[in-house]
Amino acid sequence: MSRKVILTCAVTGENQYNREHPNFPITPQQIADAAFEAQEAGATAVHLHVRDPQTGAGRRDPKLFAELTENVRSRGLRVVLNLTCGGGAMYVPSAENDAIAGPGTDVGTVENRTRHIRENRPEVCSLDVTTQNQMDGEHEYVYLHSQRTLRAMATTFRDLGVKPELEVFAPGDVLFANQMIAEGLIAPPPFFQMVLGTRWGLPADVETILYLKRLLPANAMWAAFGIARMQMPMVAQSVLLGGHARVGLEDNLYLSRGVFATNGQLVARAKRIIEDLGHTVATPDEAREMLQLAKRS
Repeated sequence: MSRKVILTCAVTGENQYNREHPNFPITPQQIADAAFEAQEAGATAVHLHVRDPQTGAGRRDPKLFAELTENVRSRGLRVVLNLTCGGGAMYVPSAENDAIAGPGTDVGTVENRTRHIRENRPEVCSLDVTTQNQMDGEHEYVYLHSQRTLRAMATTFRDLGVKPELEVFAPGDVLFANQMIAEGLIAPPPFFQMVLGTRWGLPADVETILYLKRLLPANAMWAAFGIARMQMPMVAQSVLLGGHARVGLEDNLYLSRGVFATNGQLVARAKRIIEDLGHTVATPDEAREMLQLAKRS
């Protein structure tokens, strides 16, 4: 049976990227332009990070988020606006002692980490329900979220009327998200995003999706996305199994081997996959109704 599929474009991310890419969006202007490119290609939603305009490194500067948000809103962005809230959870142990934070550590307070959400009030923001060993290139770090922090962030988003996109990296992440739902911290319907294919994370395969899907609450909406070469295969698998989809340069830089992609090209390819499977990409307003997003004036 044909159904509506929410197609999100994750435009830029915050991790290291191949500096040979000729059109990777870095400045707020470039990221905004890429969001409109994704919209024109058929995306339902855009998931946005910000970067240092000079160095290209990932940042969580509220001023950059304000500039980006003002840019897309003043130009009439129609797709669902989803701002990341993943910054401020990087713990880099010192080389000599794991108990001591080393260079590169950035662990913020809940108030500090959610400031740009309070100031800009997007419709959706990410909530990474995980603590995990991760890699940025060859750089090792611990992506750190205590249960207390996650509950406090979820409470903040609930009170602001911002829908959290529950990004999960392991089965236990789903279980803790379910606990927050049971505690009334997540407004219905919950929206899960399965992150597949990261180093030391979940495998990007059908068995993983099926297992995680069995752990979800009955009323949950969900999507799954793959990293790098597994991006498009996971679009197909997620849609076939009843989920939604995500693509974009945050997760994959290439259209084919050795050929750099743009966000618009990745969205167009995912849209074609969804339609070839007999479904249609949800319009932004259809997604707002499906996710029961708070109305914005």
